[in-house]
Amino acid sequence: MKKVTLIAAVLLLSTVIFLLGFNYSNHAEPHTYYQVYLDDELLGTIKSKKALEDYINERGDYYKKKYDVDTVYAPNGLEIKKIVTYHNETSKVRDIYKQIEKRKSFTVQGYEFTIKQEKESQKINVIQESTFKNAIENTIKTFVGSERYEQYQNNTQPKISTTGRIIENIYIDQKISIKETTLPVDDKIYTDEDELSKYILFGSSPTSRTYTVQAGDTIEKVAFSNEISVEEFLISNPEFTDKNNLLFPGQEVIIGTIDPQVDVVVEEHVVEDKESDYQTEIRYDESKLVGDDEIIQAGQKGVERVTQKEKLVNGFINYVDPKNKEVIKPAVNEILVKGEKYIPTVGSTTNWLWPTNSGWTISSDYGYRIFGGAREAHLALDISGTGYGSPIYAVTNGVVYESRYRYPDGNYVCINHNNGYYTCYAHMQRQAVSAGQTVERGQIIGYVGQSGLATGPHVHFEVWRGGRPWYGGTRINPWSMY
Repeated sequence: MKKVTLIAAVLLLSTVIFLLGFNYSNHAEPHTYYQVYLDDELLGTIKSKKALEDYINERGDYYKKKYDVDTVYAPNGLEIKKIVTYHNETSKVRDIYKQIEKRKSFTVQGYEFTIKQEKESQKINVIQESTFKNAIENTIKTFVGSERYEQYQNNTQPKISTTGRIIENIYIDQKISIKETTLPVDDKIYTDEDELSKYILFGSSPTSRTYTVQAGDTIEKVAFSNEISVEEFLISNPEFTDKNNLLFPGQEVIIGTIDPQVDVVVEEHVVEDKESDYQTEIRYDESKLVGDDEIIQAGQKGVERVTQKEKLVNGFINYVDPKNKEVIKPAVNEILVKGEKYIPTVGSTTNWLWPTNSGWTISSDYGYRIFGGAREAHLALDISGTGYGSPIYAVTNGVVYESRYRYPDGNYVCINHNNGYYTCYAHMQRQAVSAGQTVERGQIIGYVGQSGLATGPHVHFEVWRGGRPWYGGTRINPWSMY
């Protein structure tokens, strides 16, 4: 009897448990939870999305102070998806945070600027939009000058009455886009406009050192001997305003190399009074021997008022477009009488003729410069401003050594003056002489062009001494022959 009673009690208890379980499963409420994914990897499930976001923000005090922001956000690539489930298992917010912290950087709100370059674009991150814009403006002022830039912006540039310069346009040559986004805190994020200005001007690896001025030093001499351009010297030493400023022995100056991350383009209307060189009129006298020279009229330089449009890129002249030339004071030609028994193939080592018409501008001097993003020694004079198709003259007598095309010189002519010197003239529109031809001083040998690697019409003028060009000769400063 007792055994029957026990069995009945067990059956009754099982029935109650079954009924209770059945009743619970049919009336249980589903839960709203959140699954956390980082780059599509499931990290866990949490009860509150806001709790995780608040925890991330609360733990980000260091980055709030570093970037002066109010909120720190989840990493880019974090997704929090809402789910409805009957399961009760969830992760602690703290544990999910630790997993995120190990895998990826948290973010702050800011701006991503993209500078589109020819080869590859670069991105610059800032918290405030104004930081980037002010840094770009500072870079422009470095090349233009603060006062001239303010006058341009406020339309208060002095008008040109006789001579002067007016900025017509300033712009950045690259396309720059902006996107408001969240920035990883471990990426480089600029908050200081001066720091960003320095990067835009000098690049990621700026190099500079001090140099102690020696007796006889000039700004041009110091720049050349230290393999930088005059423009770089003036940028690194803003207390100097012109390449003709004086230096004194013992003075310390900065030798810095720039690596601009943008191209600042300045277009100017320029009116200048320039000296026009006199020409030497050569007369031949049959009674005089070759080499028996006599000046019967001294030459006098003239003055011309030249109007040009100039395009400068990061402080370097890139293009010169001549517009007008007015004679203020005419030049007086020198008259030189020479013996005339034949046209000598030996050129003079003095009284060299200037290779172009008057009104010229030296767009790139003999020295170091940055061209096409690379530093190079420019061992020649680039003479611009006389106009496309204007004549190029032989500076003295000689025999044409080469007259052909090659890259990057384009159409060029080299003359052997048979006195230890060669001269070469590059980027011609076309040549007017051929190899082996005897030419005399002042003879047209070609015309100003833009062939080969050239940003505008000009003559690339080289002087070689002691041997053939590129085969034993040495390029010297053409100014030393004038």
